[in-house]
Amino acid sequence: MRAEIIAVGTELLLGQIVNTNAQYLSEELAKIGIDVYFHTVVGDNRARLCEAIQQAQTRADLLVFSGGLGPTEDDLTKETVADIAGVPLEIHAESLRRMEHFFSSRGRTMTDNNRKQALVFAGGTVFLNDNGTAPGVALTSGAHHYVLLPGPPRELKPMFRNDVLPYLRSLLPAEEVVHSRVLRFFGIGESQLETEIVDIIRAQRNPTIAPLAKEGEVTVRLTAKASTAKEAEALMAETEKRIRARVGRYLYGVNDTSLADVVVDQLRTAKQTVAVAESCTGGLASHMFTQVPGSSAVFSGGIVCYSVASKRQLLGVPEEVLATYGTVSETTARLLAEGAKERFGSDYGIGITGVAGPDAVEDKPVGHVFIALARPTGETVVKLLKLAGLRPTIQANAAKQALFLLYKYFTHTLKNER
Repeated sequence: MRAEIIAVGTELLLGQIVNTNAQYLSEELAKIGIDVYFHTVVGDNRARLCEAIQQAQTRADLLVFSGGLGPTEDDLTKETVADIAGVPLEIHAESLRRMEHFFSSRGRTMTDNNRKQALVFAGGTVFLNDNGTAPGVALTSGAHHYVLLPGPPRELKPMFRNDVLPYLRSLLPAEEVVHSRVLRFFGIGESQLETEIVDIIRAQRNPTIAPLAKEGEVTVRLTAKASTAKEAEALMAETEKRIRARVGRYLYGVNDTSLADVVVDQLRTAKQTVAVAESCTGGLASHMFTQVPGSSAVFSGGIVCYSVASKRQLLGVPEEVLATYGTVSETTARLLAEGAKERFGSDYGIGITGVAGPDAVEDKPVGHVFIALARPTGETVVKLLKLAGLRPTIQANAAKQALFLLYKYFTHTLKNER
């Protein structure tokens, strides 16, 4: 099945809202083996929307819409699709009841124009909205399937996950199942990873292999189609085994596992703790730790020592060190890591200091970052990073590199020491 995603809304064309729905829908459709070949964005204009739909019909079996289901006159998605498909719209009683309750429970008056949100395709499928007012709707007409979803991501995502995915699976051949598995790599670039496994990629048939660079990381999605889930898993297992043999030293997790998830699990298993002192990342490394549920058992705390004074007063970095070596130096990074470890009484300490940009600092270029790891025994490890990109990218990469330094210590150094 080929799909096209059509996002409706003039605000998208004006750049007032980022089209994150298309990214989410593409990822989810790929997981069940539906190929997305086109993304279309069209404003709130009936003629242009009609043109976009007619063009999409020439190249896709499934048309997935986001937006244009609201109460105002420029919300035209349902009406336009109904006209093209030749299907009337009718009030869906349960959606109208829910809408009336939504307004009354908030002490608000429901204006008459809100009733149009309860209009659905006669003979179609309705997806109730548990997080908003407008229901989602689906329709099969001739050779095409239409799925219409509300625009707000907080409404679209749970509706798609809970209701639309089972509906779409029912449209696929019963004898075929699709399974995906995402391999997550760190410490290797997309081009290098592809070079290492290029022959495997070129020979791909089933499963398919899709590398993707994401914020300092690289993912490889394996997608297999087979008659049973067991067969699909076996196909992916063989390909994954070959990929691990080439670049397994950079592989840290699978599917939705984050680098922080893995590091927190390592610390929890070892019954050890970590603390962070970070300058240029502004608390981002600490945030990554605390995003993991239960991380309080292993994350002792963090200090954002952004100013020169805070490095001296909060972490005990001597004035002569700062004057001699600077705030962005190997020595300062080491003392930050050791200071964090000492002040929080943790087993490990992480120190981060560098230049996130846009300007150089102390004659150090943008992207010049030192990360340090103070360990329970042995010397503190310090690493110089030379990162590229805009300020947010450098900050994110530096924070992840710091977590990866601890990950590598657990995975390689500590393992060898034992």
